[in-house]
Amino acid sequence: MNDSQELSRLAEMDNEDASPEREAATKRSTWVSVVVNIGLTISQVVAGIWSGSQGLIADGIHSLSDLVADFVVLLAIQHSQKEADADHHYGHQRYENAASLVLGGLLLAVGVGMIWSAAHKLQTPESIPTVHMTALWVALAALAAKELLFRYMLAVAERVRSSMLVANAWHARSDAASSLVVAIGIGGNLLGFSLLDPIAALIVGFMVSRMGWSFAWDALHDLTDRAATEEQIAGISEDILATPGVLGLHELKTRKTGDMILADVHLEIDGQLTVAEGHAIARQAKLNVMSRHPVLYLMTHVDPVTPDGGK
Repeated sequence: MNDSQELSRLAEMDNEDASPEREAATKRSTWVSVVVNIGLTISQVVAGIWSGSQGLIADGIHSLSDLVADFVVLLAIQHSQKEADADHHYGHQRYENAASLVLGGLLLAVGVGMIWSAAHKLQTPESIPTVHMTALWVALAALAAKELLFRYMLAVAERVRSSMLVANAWHARSDAASSLVVAIGIGGNLLGFSLLDPIAALIVGFMVSRMGWSFAWDALHDLTDRAATEEQIAGISEDILATPGVLGLHELKTRKTGDMILADVHLEIDGQLTVAEGHAIARQAKLNVMSRHPVLYLMTHVDPVTPDGGK
């Protein structure tokens, strides 16, 4: 069995064991989020308009942004699972990074809009109405629904190891936090502190903007070839050095592609070995790394050395 055949076999094993489960779990959790966010968007916006609560309307718009984000995730799932082709030799995993970037940009835009609207309201406090009690019950129900959705989505994301799903899960948590703030603002408004409702909307806007910037900035780094984490690099180095025949390594470089890693390394191998023997050692090191780490491909270069370390 040659090198490419062995790599194909490993890829097929990974696909059989993980990819179908990963894709199914991702789609299932995202569709659950879609259903929840449709219900929340309609109930919050309608209740917010009827009760006169700007905070609840802002929270409803936030839920609408979640709904749009869910469809972005579903689109990314569809494209990132495609096999490598003539135009994408390493596959389409970076669709996940692009989706995370869109999610971040969407959150940032929604947050800025919330801040603008709340600030305008605070400039004319006489126009702030006393909200209806219904708004508080809707806000509390939304808080419970969003927190449960967050816990469910994060559990799925950690099980299938998807950074895109983690981003979407924390998007749901930002909704839970915003609903808590909105509930407090509505409660204060009902007690006679009318400014608390738009203040709650303003706080939600800042929370959403901050999280959006964080996601967008993180995704941008991944799209511009950010390296793997120090722990991942250390683990890859350890398995390479544990390969029989590898005397050392240098110039180990990594870059992210979706949740996978592309890597290059120079292997130090006894220069007195034949080319075939050196190739076999390098091949085994590559297979070891790709079978034990989320490495899509490891490019190896053999540097001949003497056993005492000289070149």
